[in-house]
Amino acid sequence: MTASPDDINPRHQLSPLACDSASLRQSIRDALVREVGKDPDLATPRDWLHAVSFAIRERIIERRVVTRRQFAEEDVKRVYYLSMEYLIGRMLEANLRNMGIFEATQQALQDLGVDFRTIARLEEDAALGNGGLGRLAACILESMATQGYPGYGYGIRYEFGMFQQHIEHFRQVEHPDNWLRFGNPWEFPRPEKVFPVRFYGYVIEHHESNGENCYTWEDGEQVLAMAYDYPTAGYERRNVNNLRLWAAKATRNFDLRYFNEGDYIRAVADKSESETISMVLYPNDATAIGRELRLKQEYFFVSASLQDIFDRNLQLGYALEDLPNKAAIQLNDTHPAIAVAEFMRLLVDEHHVPWHKAWDITRRVFAYTNHTLMPEALETWPVALMERVLPRHMLIIYRINHEFLEEVRHRFPGDHDLLGRLSIIDEGHGRRVRMAHLAVVGSHKVNGVAALHTSLLKQTLFADFYRIWPERFINVTNGVTPRLWMIQANPGLTALIESRIGSDWKFDLDRLKQFTPYASDEATRADFRAIKRSNKERLAGLVKNRTGVVISPEVMYDVQIKRIHEYKRQLLKLLHVIELYQRIRDGEEVLPRVVLFAGKAAPGYQRAKDIIQLINEVADIVNNDPAVGDRLKCVFFPNYEVSSAAIIIPAADLSQQISTAGFEASGTGNMKLALNGALTIGTLDGANIEIRDAVGSENIFIFGMTAAEVNEYRGQRHPPSAHLDSHPRLRGIVDALRTGFFANGGRALHAQMASYLLEEDPFFVLADYAAYSEACTRADSLYGHAEAWSEAALLNVARMSYFSIDRTVREYAENIWEVTPEAVQAPCPKDPNEC
Repeated sequence: MTASPDDINPRHQLSPLACDSASLRQSIRDALVREVGKDPDLATPRDWLHAVSFAIRERIIERRVVTRRQFAEEDVKRVYYLSMEYLIGRMLEANLRNMGIFEATQQALQDLGVDFRTIARLEEDAALGNGGLGRLAACILESMATQGYPGYGYGIRYEFGMFQQHIEHFRQVEHPDNWLRFGNPWEFPRPEKVFPVRFYGYVIEHHESNGENCYTWEDGEQVLAMAYDYPTAGYERRNVNNLRLWAAKATRNFDLRYFNEGDYIRAVADKSESETISMVLYPNDATAIGRELRLKQEYFFVSASLQDIFDRNLQLGYALEDLPNKAAIQLNDTHPAIAVAEFMRLLVDEHHVPWHKAWDITRRVFAYTNHTLMPEALETWPVALMERVLPRHMLIIYRINHEFLEEVRHRFPGDHDLLGRLSIIDEGHGRRVRMAHLAVVGSHKVNGVAALHTSLLKQTLFADFYRIWPERFINVTNGVTPRLWMIQANPGLTALIESRIGSDWKFDLDRLKQFTPYASDEATRADFRAIKRSNKERLAGLVKNRTGVVISPEVMYDVQIKRIHEYKRQLLKLLHVIELYQRIRDGEEVLPRVVLFAGKAAPGYQRAKDIIQLINEVADIVNNDPAVGDRLKCVFFPNYEVSSAAIIIPAADLSQQISTAGFEASGTGNMKLALNGALTIGTLDGANIEIRDAVGSENIFIFGMTAAEVNEYRGQRHPPSAHLDSHPRLRGIVDALRTGFFANGGRALHAQMASYLLEEDPFFVLADYAAYSEACTRADSLYGHAEAWSEAALLNVARMSYFSIDRTVREYAENIWEVTPEAVQAPCPKDPNEC
């Protein structure tokens, strides 16, 4: 077997770098001079940030080389995770903790006269994703490395990540997120790893002597995909996996002919147009040009990734027929679904594998994770657009669809409606390619991400597919990494747990159950409240710095932090804020609280942006009314990202998980908040059901209609306005909107939102309001008893072990990927626990 240059056995043994503070201090000084090019006497804080990053990067890549060599020696099966999004966040502290050298590096910097926290705050968040989908992808990569699973992530190196969100005149305004403007010391450019990606052109059909047809894709335009590697270290393990992101490069930098003629703009036009593909995360697809760019982005990263996978496996000496035993490819939602057709193209056109053998290989390699039940969120592409941009793939999809429907027709003769529902081509809505259908047909496993979600997939969205292939559908409930969302984000709570049950739970979250008895210990509860208070003070400082609003750490922190979307029902929480405000104005006693919203609205999603404006205008009145004072504060926290989430979540008391039942696939914010001791108020939606089962129904506040009741209620077509009589204050709350009581200037937006609720209310805000208000009252009552609340909060912490990303990854590995962990044995110059 021949090995890839990336996976060769060592020609000589690496001499590992030492990890003690003295060695790190010297490495940092050397990096400052040799990599950053600065005199230590003249270095800025950002220079020191880059220097320490380069010093740590040396140690990470050292382990990456050893990991790669061992995996090659042991001939392991590898996992390839394809995702359009990765919400990585800041990398410095995560890498230091995962490498087990956080304290040693802090000491090294202190010896150099540099404050670690000062330089760490300068690091840009790598916001290459919109929300939970991208954060889940980052968690999965970290967990694969931590547990020793051989894994690669693939995505796009967006030059501009998720936009910077500013609030101007109460409304969201988007600004570019130029996260690379100061450079990125964590990435390794790989100019030798470049693959061509073709668009447009035409297809020529050839007839072979053996009766087979073959095809060549001609003309069109080509873009080059260049790799950038981001090594991903496991937590206090020697395993280091890799995230490979692709950047678009032009096939030629400029046209010399135009340059010589003095037409400098045309000379570089091809370069500029080509590199646009990886320029921006999620271009606004409201226009035809935007939609085309999004399709090109998806195919660009998929094609480059699959070419890389083929290249690696062929260089390792694997036969193409053996790919299912050597590679597992996971599609993270429908965005990379074109991979099914591209994989077939590479096998059939480039490697001349017969069609039916290629299709068998493809199905055995691919698996698909679905993240939504909302049909509008499942990507479909106009056939005409696909035929123009990806003409060869459209022919492949036609054949896949034809053979699939023939199979269905023979199994279910005469059921023509079934054929229409299952077809990859939707003929009823302007002829569109259903990418989710392509993913299901081309995969051997399809999973939902929570028990309810998977059940609803089987009953609704993919009911017909489940009827044909029930064995393909399984559930893998999402999880979160405790390394970021507990150990790093909440060091006080981490130390408290460690003082009671030791540190083994950090490596096996199931051991967190041992903390359960301490929920009834008075001293532990007191310590927990002190830690929560400290976390609130830290958050209060961040809120004041970013918004100017002063909040008290003495009151309940009631948070709803997630992408702004109607089904997530930020409006439901806002109506409750208005109720509390009105009750205070009426002289009633209410539990003092801070209500904190955070999240971004998609740039083209006008109603979501209207909701943000509404929140900010209500907050402007509430926060500045002297009759209210500190009894109620309403804050919209702008530009929510991973680093700010790590400060908000440990400070939260009450976690708002109030989506309309049946709409949230899983949620992971609900898990992070509960793990940090926030009590959940929520509907029986997504993973809330499993959280209730884990923590106990007495330690969570459940309200509202179930998914089944929502469907039944929808069919009855009740007028939303009828619910104004179901709660004593609801009419007055809606009237406050309708009359523009909170409006700053124009009242039209408020009146429109009131009309929307009274006449449409597609996500049943008014229908669930009475139950929601009552659940809030229950939460307030318990919070008034500090000991009882603390006990419930600690029970939430102790019982959240099931929601570890490590359990999620193990289920993928055992039930879908069929891979086993491989602990890397790397040499270390000192005690392994120190390196």
